[in-house]
Amino acid sequence: MLEEIKKTAAFIQAETRDFAPEIGIVLGTGLGDFADRIDTKFAIEYKNIPGFPVSTVEGHKGRMIFGEIEGRRVVAMQGRFHYYEGYTMQQVTFPVRVMQQLGIRYLFVSNASGGINTSFRVGDLMVITDHINLMPNPLIGPNLAELGPRFPDMHNCYDKSLIAAATKIAEEENIKLQYGVYVGGTGPTFETQAEYRYFKAIGGDAAGMSTVPEVIVARHMSIPVFGVSVITNCGLSDEVGDHEDVQRQGKKAGVRMEVLFRKMIKNLK
Repeated sequence: MLEEIKKTAAFIQAETRDFAPEIGIVLGTGLGDFADRIDTKFAIEYKNIPGFPVSTVEGHKGRMIFGEIEGRRVVAMQGRFHYYEGYTMQQVTFPVRVMQQLGIRYLFVSNASGGINTSFRVGDLMVITDHINLMPNPLIGPNLAELGPRFPDMHNCYDKSLIAAATKIAEEENIKLQYGVYVGGTGPTFETQAEYRYFKAIGGDAAGMSTVPEVIVARHMSIPVFGVSVITNCGLSDEVGDHEDVQRQGKKAGVRMEVLFRKMIKNLK
């Protein structure tokens, strides 16, 4: 696996003339438009990257974008990979491993999720403060000791200093933020109401089908993480889940998320 990671990173470095990103960004369902507003230097289709899976989900364009935001060098994944697509957890998290080899020092993640907390409304931005993993752990198997320890600590999974910076920017920009725990499940079914009640009982505020594996791998490699969930439906209501509506709500909320991400990236040390 390590040799595959290094091989893919070397390919990308050759394709991008050794462009060295400082920040990695993973964009979830309906949030890919953010990548279109990056000052793009290079763009590579996933299908052209050795070792990369191909995104099969509508709303995930399937490109790596290399460019600048507020003068900072970034690499953005315009679409991610999911366990429910039939990929292994190692495949799902492979791009984060590659981004670390390319030099990222921070990882920003986003997703569309169902609200569990009854105070949340559709379109809210929830800053992820912690997570509950209900998927296979991506670190199961031989440990890549060159990248991280056998038993990585998951305290402060979502960096407290980055959360504080987001809070300050949101106050300045009049952006309403919610805060909570993200529950990561396998999908691809939208959750039942009984499952949402269970998630609430165990401490969840929002639920989705991604993000957690990427964060576990990033923390294994000691990369600070900031995460945002866009609340695209309220799971404890009687409304029916619909992927097209998830995309629509993601696009609408993505405008506010972009302001938040841009200001945070600009102010990173």
